[in-house]
Amino acid sequence: MATPHPHAGDPVFDLHVGGKMETVSTVGLHGPDELSLAYTPGVARVCEAIAAEPSLTEHYTWVPNTVAVVTDGTAVLGLGDIGPAAAMPVMEGKAVLFKQFGGVDAVPICLDTTDVEEIIETVVRLAPSFGGINLEDISAPRCFEIEERLKERLDIPVFHDDQHGTAVVALAALTNALQLTGRDADTVRVVVQGAGAAGVAVARILLEAGVRDVVVLDRKGVLHSSRSDLTAVKAALARDTADRVDRRGTFAHVMAGADVYIGVSGGQVPEEIVASMADDAIVFGLANPTPEVHPELARRYARVVATGRSDFPNQINNVLAFPGIFRGAFDVHATAITEGMKVAAATALASLVGDDLREDLVIPSPFDPRVPGAVRDAVAEAARRDGVARRP
Repeated sequence: MATPHPHAGDPVFDLHVGGKMETVSTVGLHGPDELSLAYTPGVARVCEAIAAEPSLTEHYTWVPNTVAVVTDGTAVLGLGDIGPAAAMPVMEGKAVLFKQFGGVDAVPICLDTTDVEEIIETVVRLAPSFGGINLEDISAPRCFEIEERLKERLDIPVFHDDQHGTAVVALAALTNALQLTGRDADTVRVVVQGAGAAGVAVARILLEAGVRDVVVLDRKGVLHSSRSDLTAVKAALARDTADRVDRRGTFAHVMAGADVYIGVSGGQVPEEIVASMADDAIVFGLANPTPEVHPELARRYARVVATGRSDFPNQINNVLAFPGIFRGAFDVHATAITEGMKVAAATALASLVGDDLREDLVIPSPFDPRVPGAVRDAVAEAARRDGVARRP
């Protein structure tokens, strides 16, 4: 008789007993003939063929449809630095979402190191086993260097979902919110609070999409070049945001009259600051589980409100993006995931709302069956357009 687990009876723990994943064979092994084809001696012929022509892995292994979900456990959900062992349930969950929503096989890999060089070298050594790398829950600023250097060294897609998944979905929701409130990207005023992984990526994708007036804040205030305490990533962002529009001052100062607030900081915004925003404001408080601006408060002053939570309308949920992005990239054997592919994914998501657009529906549901295919097709086409597709 099995021994009850320590949290037996709790439905969350009950669901996790034994983990959320298993490997399943795609071939039958019912007798010696099948065994000889799947393993020795038959498998040797396939190995020799791949040794002679490595690109045959695309046809005769699971590699081109498999992504490594890699973390060091330093920035897990809203839990922070909980280490690699405690991060595994989240990585398993991510792998399950890849399969459910994108038909992509995924393997969770939790690394027992936080050293940048060790993480990079480990992933490079593992890369021949995978068609793509999804970096997950690695704290800033290390995550930026790790992603950039892996992109330089590998010829497969490398994607830090905490950055780019959040950015893609936020851009999709904002695209529709701007349409609903009659605003244009080139004149809208946006404040991004938080200059970690998500904040930097959100600001970057907004700039890529044509938003010109973006201001980003960290704990010490607006990012601008006169500050001497900025990391290289923040300094580069400052040049492209506050410096470009010559906007300085306190958080309260830059929020006064702002059209859009996007919170990815985990802090709390006082009501009087929300009230100082422009009429028909747009407020995205994305911290989980406690948004920077509670939706009930935000709705007193804003026309469109979004959160990262599933119990309020307009959930900014990364699952809308990453499965379809990798599916589309894998389908054309892309060597990278470009800015154009990310913007294309956001545009596809926004377009699915269509005539249903309203204040409480600026982004489709993760369970909308059209989502994975729409993102996949848009990303694949963008990969061809950007010259990173190896398959027509």
